[in-house]
Amino acid sequence: MLQITRAFDILSYQLQKYPQPDCLTAKINDTWQKQSTQEVVDAVNQFSLGLLALGFNKGDKIALVSFNRPEWIIADLGVQQIGAVSVPLYPTITEDDYRYIFKEAEVKLILVSDEKLYKKVSAATAQIEGIQGIYSFDHLPQVTHWSEIARQAREADLDRLKSLKAAVTAEDLFTIIYTSGTTGNPKGVMLTHNNIVSNYKSCQPYVPVNSQHRALSFLPLCHIYERMLSVLYMAEGVSIYYAESIEKVAENLREVKPHVFATVPRLLEKVYDKIVAKGKELTGIKKNLFFWALELGLKYDVRGRNAWYDAQLALANKLIFNKWREALGGNVIAIVSGGAALQPRLARVFGAAQIRVMEGYGLTETSPVIAVNRHNPEDHMIGTVGPPVDNIEVKIAETDGEILTRSASVMKGYYKHPELTAEVISADGWFHTGDIGEMVEGKYLKITDRKKEMFKTSGGKYIAPQLIENKLKESILIEQVMVIGDGRKFASALIVPSSPDLREWCRLHNITYTTDAEMIKHPDVQAKFDQEVKKYNAHFAQWEQIKRHELMPKPWTIDSGELTAKLSLKRKVILHNNQELIEKIY
Repeated sequence: MLQITRAFDILSYQLQKYPQPDCLTAKINDTWQKQSTQEVVDAVNQFSLGLLALGFNKGDKIALVSFNRPEWIIADLGVQQIGAVSVPLYPTITEDDYRYIFKEAEVKLILVSDEKLYKKVSAATAQIEGIQGIYSFDHLPQVTHWSEIARQAREADLDRLKSLKAAVTAEDLFTIIYTSGTTGNPKGVMLTHNNIVSNYKSCQPYVPVNSQHRALSFLPLCHIYERMLSVLYMAEGVSIYYAESIEKVAENLREVKPHVFATVPRLLEKVYDKIVAKGKELTGIKKNLFFWALELGLKYDVRGRNAWYDAQLALANKLIFNKWREALGGNVIAIVSGGAALQPRLARVFGAAQIRVMEGYGLTETSPVIAVNRHNPEDHMIGTVGPPVDNIEVKIAETDGEILTRSASVMKGYYKHPELTAEVISADGWFHTGDIGEMVEGKYLKITDRKKEMFKTSGGKYIAPQLIENKLKESILIEQVMVIGDGRKFASALIVPSSPDLREWCRLHNITYTTDAEMIKHPDVQAKFDQEVKKYNAHFAQWEQIKRHELMPKPWTIDSGELTAKLSLKRKVILHNNQELIEKIY
């Protein structure tokens, strides 16, 4: 049996061991269209041969700018097979970021998904030499369709392709992923085949999937999180279905009925909020039962429950939580959560509904997984990111509590920036994550904050803003929040209200207004947010508590430059954009 040592080996491995009729599936013209493992193998080989016919070679950089779809995977594997390097980019970043990355990575070919991205990418490449073409996955007027590459394939190159594939080693570069970063230019993370293969093998024992299962894919494939899981899925024979869009995930879950999917906490928060909103619309005994089950769910723990609680939980599952499972398709065994801190209440209530949320932790630079909560209860602790996975070393720096890790999954380095690489990887191979953490019970890793985001008040007290922000975001009325106070007397917060929920609250309380900006200035709304902040302040020490806050009239977005592509806050930008307001607070 073939051994998987390079990322593209997964395809031949699946063909030998678990050939699937629906290896990759997408919805086209309202119909789920399946591609078998053999069809995917053939398409990948034709794409590789087409690249060779067009003169592309080992080491050439080929960019992918597209939302998730089978073509993304086929192109990526086709690039890998000739020893070229894929440079996947978020479809949501700025034209300036595209320009910077195309130049620095010396990209020679670009594949885009649709007309909007073609226009953006085309504008970004206007002054760049060396780009040999932009091809599209969609059929667009005046743009060469990506199928033209495969059409260039020559039978005569088959032997050359075989020898090129054989020459690719586990230590060869397979991708450069540019991290959006919260400051400065993006950095190109160089990952080898062995980085991602070793990470998938470390995680494989803990993701409870097999060749009878389906996965729904909607987190960006350009990020290493979904990409590594795609390698794991394919190696295990799991069929991958691509969601039409983030907006259609709920609909696609019901159609595909997946057994597993990866998500970020914000999407789970939205699912939870929608379910609770529907619960509020109920009346009489149905409403009482719904909120009885919800309260029960919020007390759930994976371990240490008693017989009386379990008896009530069994009843709640029969009467209420079965509807939650149906909303996710009815087959979900596990949800893998990463990218940001998961609120413990979400892990509890979904766990109570027999939907295990496996919260994990990692970085692009670590391919990505460092630790994950297991599916089995004895290796799962809510409020932590679980034990480190196999063959991953983790230690907490004695000086400042920074999480350090060492493994075969740690990147080769930052592309063209050895000085930045030296800043984060020590001579003995320890990667400095920039996160602060601790080990709970000597086994479970807990993240407490970002090293660079901690700040000190003028009174000399350290504050970890993410802990406070995550607690405040438990309020259904709070969409986004940023805690401030570096060098100031006390901590404050800029709060972006959840507009739909706040409008509904105003309706129920007979509050009239004409614009959202007017709504957030209403005395009753201000009083309500004072009450919300006070409620969550009770969870923190006196010096950590939010003393003042301001409501923001509009959300922070990627387009405004205040969020990264991963939806992390660009704190310096938000501080700069709100200097006047912050001075008013203090």
